[in-house]
Amino acid sequence: MAKKEVKKPEKTEKMEKKERSEKQEKHELGLTADKDDFSEWFTQLMLKADLADYSDVSGCMVFKPGSYSIWEKIVQECDVRFKKSGIKNAYFPMFIPEKLLSREKEHVEGFSPEVAWVTQTGETKLSERLAVRPTSEAIMYPSYSKWIRSWRDLPLRLNQWNNVIRWEFKHPVPFLRTREFLWNEGHSAFATEKEALSEGEILHKIYKEVCEDYLALYGMYGRKTEKEKFAGAISTEKFHYVLANGKALEGPAFHFDGQNFAKAYDIKFLDSNGEKQFVWQNTYAISTRMIGVMLAIHSDAKGLVLPPRIAPNKVVIVPILSNKDDSAVMKEAEKITLSLSEFEPILDNRVECTAGFKFNEWELKGIPLRIEIGPRDLEKREVVLVRRDNGKKEPVKFADVKKQVFLVLEEIQKELYKKSEKAFREKVEKGNTLNDLKRIIESKKLGIVPLCNKAACEDAMKAETKGAKALFIAENEKLKGGERCIICGIPAAYNIYAGKSY
Repeated sequence: MAKKEVKKPEKTEKMEKKERSEKQEKHELGLTADKDDFSEWFTQLMLKADLADYSDVSGCMVFKPGSYSIWEKIVQECDVRFKKSGIKNAYFPMFIPEKLLSREKEHVEGFSPEVAWVTQTGETKLSERLAVRPTSEAIMYPSYSKWIRSWRDLPLRLNQWNNVIRWEFKHPVPFLRTREFLWNEGHSAFATEKEALSEGEILHKIYKEVCEDYLALYGMYGRKTEKEKFAGAISTEKFHYVLANGKALEGPAFHFDGQNFAKAYDIKFLDSNGEKQFVWQNTYAISTRMIGVMLAIHSDAKGLVLPPRIAPNKVVIVPILSNKDDSAVMKEAEKITLSLSEFEPILDNRVECTAGFKFNEWELKGIPLRIEIGPRDLEKREVVLVRRDNGKKEPVKFADVKKQVFLVLEEIQKELYKKSEKAFREKVEKGNTLNDLKRIIESKKLGIVPLCNKAACEDAMKAETKGAKALFIAENEKLKGGERCIICGIPAAYNIYAGKSY
């Protein structure tokens, strides 16, 4: 027996007009680029979600309150952990005399293309060029050399929250690759190598907690190859993340500098036996790039997706007004707003905007949880919770709103982290040959392949794959024996993660 066709009610002119209006509102407000077109999508996200703006200086961006408040939270969470571990904050000048910068040859060579110089003030040319801080070793370590005299002056563990300038690149990407960025810049000095290396474990734990527990980001921590390490360091370790387009992003970094800078800047101390020794040093950092990493990994075609613990406002309350019981609806919405003050809620009581427009706007801006309340909800003594991450709706009684908001926000936080980890693992594939790696890179993934420790082979790999570099050594994928470098064929030194990156 044929099914009886159920006719849909015909749309009235008023309904069609409202639908057209809401579609137009969404088009004007929302993103028009797909996430696959990453550059355009990310640019629209930055501008339309009111996070940042371009400035008149190429490669330098304006952090608007929406993004700067996220940075403030990252600073706050890192800073409290730094201080608890014994690190103290300080500040050093941003201008570095050329004579100081040139003391450490390898360090200078690593940064020379990126350094911006001040050569003139007014009409007067300076007798010595001043570098605008690309990093602060050269301005901090002459002071360390004066302050450290005895083993009793150690350890000296100072951190700066500052900005740095690195000029030399062609294609700036807001948050991810800019000429000026904000970061923490930690510089520690110890009496022994063992103490210096132990600090690496402390910093690894701090950055891992902040990136996982607040930014909801799964990343892999790994040691750089000799070619890719920080200029002047003995070794460099960094967190690494991967986008849907298969490109890698570097996160927080820890550099074990050994005694390289101590010898260049004459940082010595008398040990407990009265003998002169050079200190052992570390440097470490997390930057505003992590805002870009978080936005790029979590956000979607509707706009921002913010983990609740990092979101400045975790909840938005949207009263649905219809000229019926509007005052009662608003009164209840105000009561709910007050009861949820710990979640820094926004009450959207604008009467000039439709409910659909408000929904789209707050989805674009990434508010983790929306609370809808209208006349019908008022009759049922309930509200509707709508999750930003998956759009799931849930009716909740007035008496249970606060409890349920807390539970849902925690669930969103956990789910975003799980999704991040799953996405990372799906973007990694193991290979044994150069052809394997080419195929993996073409499929927009990271490859794990065997490589020797020669810089020439890393250069050749990058050329052959049109841009894939050695990201870090795959300590979790030990060689089993017999593996050969995918470039020169000699026994491999290790497996590496390889991929294109920002």
